[in-house]
This record gives sequence, C-alpha cells and structure tokens, in this order.
Amino acid sequence: MRRSSAFTLIELLIAIGVIAALMGLALGVGQGVRAAAHSTGCKNNLRQFGHALSVYMDDYNEYIPRRGQGDRKLAQVSRMDDWFNALLPALGSPPYCQLVAEGRQPKEGDKHVLICPTASDPGWTYFLPYGMNLYLSPWIRPEPHRLSDLPSPATLVFLADAPGPYSGTMPTDREFSLVARHSGQANLVFLDSHVQAFEGTYLGCGVGDPKRSDVCWETGSAGVNWRLGN
Repeated sequence: MRRSSAFTLIELLIAIGVIAALMGLALGVGQGVRAAAHSTGCKNNLRQFGHALSVYMDDYNEYIPRRGQGDRKLAQVSRMDDWFNALLPALGSPPYCQLVAEGRQPKEGDKHVLICPTASDPGWTYFLPYGMNLYLSPWIRPEPHRLSDLPSPATLVFLADAPGPYSGTMPTDREFSLVARHSGQANLVFLDSHVQAFEGTYLGCGVGDPKRSDVCWETGSAGVNWRLGN
C-alpha cells in the first residue's frame, strides 16, 4: 500500500505554531527597529537645537533664550525670546508663532524639528514634545541666563523629551515632567550641545530630580531661577 503524502493533523498544527512563532519574532524585531529609528530621529532633532543654541549665543553675547511659561500649559506663543521662536530660524523654519498664525504649526507625526517621532499629542492648543529646562532663563529673571553665568554647561540640561502641552520640563511628580518615551529612556541635549539618552528611572521621570552629578537641572547661578507658577 502507498503511504499518504498529506500532512497529519498534528504535523499541520506544529507547522502553524512554527509559522506563528516566526511571525511574532519578526514583528518584535520590526518594532524594535522602528523604536530605535524613532529615538535616532529624536536625537537628531535635539542635536539641531544644540547647534541652533550655539548660533544664538554667538549672536546674542552668550545669552540663552527664555524658556516660555514654565509649569503652566503653553498659552502665550508671541514672545520672540522664547526658545521655540528664537531658535527655529537658525534651523530653516519660521518662528513657532508665525507657524501658528499661518495655520502651519507642526502636529503629531509631522517631520519637523519640533516633533519627536515617538510623541503623541495628549490634546492641547499647542504641541511641543520638547521642553526647555525650567530653571533656565525664566521670565522672573530681569535678564535671561548667560553661558558665563553657569558653572557646568556640559552637565546642565537645555532641552528634553516632554509631554507636549508645556514649553518647559524637569523631573517631577507633576504632569509637566520630562517623559521616557523611547523604550524607557528620555533624550536630552545639554548646554554644550551634546545629546544623550538616559533611563527614565535614572532621571526621576514622574518622580522628582535625584540630583545626578552628570544630569543637572538647577543652574547653580545667582539670583532667582525658578518657582512654581512662573
């Protein structure tokens, strides 16, 4: 008698299981590759802002742009000294206030230096997935900070991954805290223009500043630097 060449039920189930496992593995690898690409895109954005900051400080006698409204949701976008207006022209983009006035403000998923590829818009009038260090150049200071005022630019954060409705951020248990949206990591650019990723737990995302020696938020400069509501 001839043996049947058809699959048995057990062989068919095994084949289906192997195919499903391979598909799951391929999906996981694909998601990992996309996440890595998005994180790289975010770091490239921050590097551009680091470059723009250097250009700005060269043009304005070492002064650092203002950081906007701080711990309040962004409502005022017309001040040209705020970072999201002051730095964009050096990157080939109109100031943010002009983009808003023309109905062209960058949205979630747009390829724009202001938009982190991983960021989701939580819903607010304005969407800035990067936030400036809340301690830097607040409007309660008569003048913005200058680079020469700051003792350690290489460890002082300039911009970081932020939730979106705010122009400033820092590690805190409040909703304006920086966010670790890149597989548990957050990307930061420092005043010396270098970009680095850190684990959210190391930075204190959603908890508070653990006072790391290599990641500083407080400026160490004289005068008023920041207080709630400003």
